[in-house]
Amino acid sequence: MQSLQGVLSPAKLNLFLHITDQRADGYHLLQSVFMLIDWYDSLDFELRGDGQIQRIDVDLGGSRNAQKAHLVLPQQDLCVQAALALQKWTGSSLGARISLTKTIPQQAGMGGGSSNAATTLLALNRLWKLNLSREELMRIAEPLGADVPFFLMGSSAWVEGIGEKLTPITLELAKWAVLKPKSGVSTQEIFRDPLLQRGSKTVTIFDFAVQPFGFGHNDLQPVAERLCPEITQAIKWLGELGLNARMTGSGSAVFANLNAGVGVEFDTNQLDRLDWQLKVCSNLDKHPLSDWVSSDK
Repeated sequence: MQSLQGVLSPAKLNLFLHITDQRADGYHLLQSVFMLIDWYDSLDFELRGDGQIQRIDVDLGGSRNAQKAHLVLPQQDLCVQAALALQKWTGSSLGARISLTKTIPQQAGMGGGSSNAATTLLALNRLWKLNLSREELMRIAEPLGADVPFFLMGSSAWVEGIGEKLTPITLELAKWAVLKPKSGVSTQEIFRDPLLQRGSKTVTIFDFAVQPFGFGHNDLQPVAERLCPEITQAIKWLGELGLNARMTGSGSAVFANLNAGVGVEFDTNQLDRLDWQLKVCSNLDKHPLSDWVSSDK
């Protein structure tokens, strides 16, 4: 095996996001449900024998032959960081050329960068023939950010703590309208905002199970809407179609369940004028690469 082509990296939605407290070290305690959806980035991995990690961006608007190859500094790219962490953990002398075709919007709250890092760990574990278990990969992923272990776990999850406490859950399959305004919003700016509500009541997974697709709220949304008015506009746009929308994560994307919105027609011309991205997605019962790795016995 010298390469892996067209490896899928899915996005996620936060069905709700409650901030229950803030620790003395500044980290926020949260409760959420992360749900995998079929909005994908795609990555190619080519084996290198010299130990070098190279990350290439693929421009969908141009030809592959016209791509400009560039080395990405580790602090600038989670895929590179993930590959270097895997090398360090295992002592592997192998490297890789990683090409990324990006379609998941950035600054959307959909976890695209974290998903790419998780896909990198899964793919290089296979390409380098390391045979690490899912649990080992999740331990390697922890310093890369709270969302990366989630994407390695392989299913939607009930999330607590600072994002590190994951409980696998199964959700009914459904259709979702996911709308990303042109503008983004800074996660750091939201969490630093003095008006951010940090005292939501602690709930249980059983509370959520009563009405999973309409439960709770997103504590980050009021601050994000103030910082990025397009979020408010996007929620209103979907609301005028009879859809109950909310923001996902800490980004500017909003989403609405479509199962109760049969027959909804979207004005694609208006979306083009606004330069907004809309995709109708389905949630996934498991990560597309979940069979690539086994769990510890």
